[in-house]
Amino acid sequence: MESSMPKVLPVSPKAGIDYPRNYAEFLAWFHNDAACLDYLNWIRCKGVFTCPSCHGTKGWRMKDGRWWCDACRNRVSATAGTIFHRTRTPLTVWFAAAWHLTSAKNGVSAKTLHRILGFGSYQTAWAMLHRFRCAISNARHDMLSGHVEVDETVFGGVRHGKRGRGAEGKVLVAIAVELLSPKGFGRCRLQIIPSAETETLKMFIQNHIKPGSTIYTDGLPSYPGAAKDEYIHHGTSIKGSGKDANEVLPGVHRVAALVKRWLMGTHQGSFEEDHLQAYLDEFSFRFNRRKSTHRGMLFFRLIEQSVAMHPMPPPVSGKMSRHPS
Repeated sequence: MESSMPKVLPVSPKAGIDYPRNYAEFLAWFHNDAACLDYLNWIRCKGVFTCPSCHGTKGWRMKDGRWWCDACRNRVSATAGTIFHRTRTPLTVWFAAAWHLTSAKNGVSAKTLHRILGFGSYQTAWAMLHRFRCAISNARHDMLSGHVEVDETVFGGVRHGKRGRGAEGKVLVAIAVELLSPKGFGRCRLQIIPSAETETLKMFIQNHIKPGSTIYTDGLPSYPGAAKDEYIHHGTSIKGSGKDANEVLPGVHRVAALVKRWLMGTHQGSFEEDHLQAYLDEFSFRFNRRKSTHRGMLFFRLIEQSVAMHPMPPPVSGKMSRHPS
């Protein structure tokens, strides 16, 4: 047995030390499953071994990459309790998929990943991407703060009848975007909501925006009640302002346009309604890290979130598709 512990996980990961800077470095680092397992061990243990069975903190690294708990004698794998749990797919393939997903500027579709990695079936590529997206969705996020725009938009195919909020057969999505000084946008959050009523918007705001922040919205009557007490609220009636909506709330309209364009480009505008939230979370993950110098940072964060994610049952892919409006 080997008794050495992994180095402490850094607060601010450094390129070339904590994650690969480019594809050549990625191939050099993760040339076999053992190297991938070492990386998972390092990220998961964060410098301190903890047994998932008895929570003991004393253990030894075994030659096969697993840990031996001194307290309960349990053998612990770095993949146990993660999205990689009991996978039959080599870790090198998982890591390659994670790299392609994060290094491509606009992400990668299951069809493209199927072609690049030579999977036996499209479903394998789709299921793998689904697990990564769920890891992104379930990760804890810092709340938005400062000056924040909030609005809603709809996703769905072109249909006759009512448009905008409450349109039949469409999905309503709340958007929040930080405003930077003197200009520009910070982070964003997107979430499917059942309605634009006060309690629904209040829950969205409280879940994603730090109390004390200043919130800018349109004149929807639901917002004053949703933002009262804990926030400073500025509502502007689009019709009464004499301005276009994208002038009053430029941040949310910019993000709404980008995410719809992203869905149309990377995923050909097709998505299953049950999985739309996962796509929205992937977009936020990318948008919020768009200024990272190295795409390897996104790879690091994705693997970090993947080991924190519990195992999942195999996803079910349906036939339904929608298109961003």
